Amino acid sequence: MEYQEFSAKNVDDAITEACETLMVTSDRLDYEVISNGSSGFLGIASKPAIIKARIKEENAEPVKEEVPAPKEVKSEVKKETKEVVKEDKKEEVKKSDVNGDELIAKANAFLKEVFDAMKMEVKVDTKFNAAENILDVELSGAEMGVLIGKRGQTLDSLQYLISLVVNRDVQDYIHVKVDTENYRERRKATLENLAKNISIKVKKTRQSVALEPMNPYERRIIHSALQNDRYVTTHSEGDEPFRRVVVTLKK
Repeated sequence: MEYQEFSAKNVDDAITEACETLMVTSDRLDYEVISNGSSGFLGIASKPAIIKARIKEENAEPVKEEVPAPKEVKSEVKKETKEVVKEDKKEEVKKSDVNGDELIAKANAFLKEVFDAMKMEVKVDTKFNAAENILDVELSGAEMGVLIGKRGQTLDSLQYLISLVVNRDVQDYIHVKVDTENYRERRKATLENLAKNISIKVKKTRQSVALEPMNPYERRIIHSALQNDRYVTTHSEGDEPFRRVVVTLKK
């Protein structure tokens, strides 16, 4: 499998994006850090971290024949297995030891201040998925178009700010997802349709096409939509926030 390029505000976030896109855990990820990025001064002239990643190639293990064990041995194995499972469960509980109620309260308090300052009435429904460390925030109200903004930029900014708030003084990184009126799913469908139309154009004209600048999430949608196309390939060019996807004909 060829390496794909991922970028985010830091290396850890870039690794997380790679895991989400390739749908693997970090221990199965083969990656190389291209740039560690920099925060700049007060956020000015900041540069994203960039990595190249792919799924690790695993050698197939030879199939071993199972030798039936005596009854007494089997019972001992079962006991040991049960003890191991119990220990694993204990470790899992420790790993996911995050106060979901506290995270929800922090996010809701921050959003209340924001919407009070904007003089907007917004209903906030916040849920925490402890198994995946994801905080889902669903917004609803009469002026959701204002919160979405141009191509979802306002919604993305709000999501980023909430992420800063809830991840303060937290050991395990909490992934935040903010949505309203099913915008994320509708935007995904629009981008997937755009990717297919661009691929047709590239095949006909045999000329590369550069899309408009997009955030990392939207660029991943384009990459994923065309990753199995036999005739075109995709890559990203430029620096944030002007980084864009380029669709080219395969050689």
